[in-house]
Amino acid sequence: MTVILPSPTAPLKIGTRGSPLALAQAHETRGQLGKAFDLPPEAFEIVVIKTSGDDRQMIEADRPLKEIGNKGLFTKEIEEALISGGIDIAVHSMKDMPTVQPEGLLLDCYLPREDVRDAFVSPHVSGLGQLAQGAVVGTSSLRRKAQLLNRRPDLQVVEFRGNVQTRLKKLADGVAQATFLAMAGLKRLDAKDVPCTAIAVEDMLPAVAQGAIGIERRASDGTAAAMLEAIHNTETGQRLAAERAFLAALDGSCETPIAGLAELTGGTMRLRGEILRTDGTESLADEVSGPIEDGVDMGRAMAANLLSRAGRGFFDWQ
Repeated sequence: MTVILPSPTAPLKIGTRGSPLALAQAHETRGQLGKAFDLPPEAFEIVVIKTSGDDRQMIEADRPLKEIGNKGLFTKEIEEALISGGIDIAVHSMKDMPTVQPEGLLLDCYLPREDVRDAFVSPHVSGLGQLAQGAVVGTSSLRRKAQLLNRRPDLQVVEFRGNVQTRLKKLADGVAQATFLAMAGLKRLDAKDVPCTAIAVEDMLPAVAQGAIGIERRASDGTAAAMLEAIHNTETGQRLAAERAFLAALDGSCETPIAGLAELTGGTMRLRGEILRTDGTESLADEVSGPIEDGVDMGRAMAANLLSRAGRGFFDWQ
């Protein structure tokens, strides 16, 4: 088919959330598309869409995500705009994405993955082990909360929502002594002034798809398909296929403490997974390796193994 490229008079509309990190990811997407097709920035229009998860009142009140619904919390309104034709493509942080897309939408383009590690952020100490007994740590991530309490059950965990800037202000205000962020986000924001220490994945396995940017499109849009194919990173796609198969088999969402990471060496994939009780009292982990092309089956099999070991009620709220 003939691809009609966007132009300053008929720009490609890129949908995104409005946080500094989301905008940085949209700009990265625009830059890669512009480079691939020799197009100026004016051939693209970045459209900011407010999602349910961006509601300021809920952020400031630090309402737990489970109270306001999780699946699609940061994507629903953006996908509605994509379906209606208000935007042409949508840029997402993949760790926010449900494992199933709405009918008519496809998610088959990923940019090169950034640092997958979590960052320990504190203006007071440089590591988890240095926190005093009973110290307060802020996080809205159930995975991080469960992993933290599994390693340091003495700590107090408080709800801590908002973008990077909001969370840093809460630390400065003394709401907590430490928090966690994604290293990928800090690097994309070039946030060199943030007092952080990267946590090895052996010490804190990251969220499924952490550090990855996904670009969603309408299945019927041939122009978007052709353009996105040109910037798709195959390795990221292979890793996320396995990780998201693992997550889907666990019926995972932001409401369940699940971690997973696929890594490639030559033609081999190493896939690690972890599930935790919500209060951190128990953690189950598994690891498998095999050919890259078996990644999806490996993810499903690892999920089945962990579920069989966990038994009924493992994810129930404590």
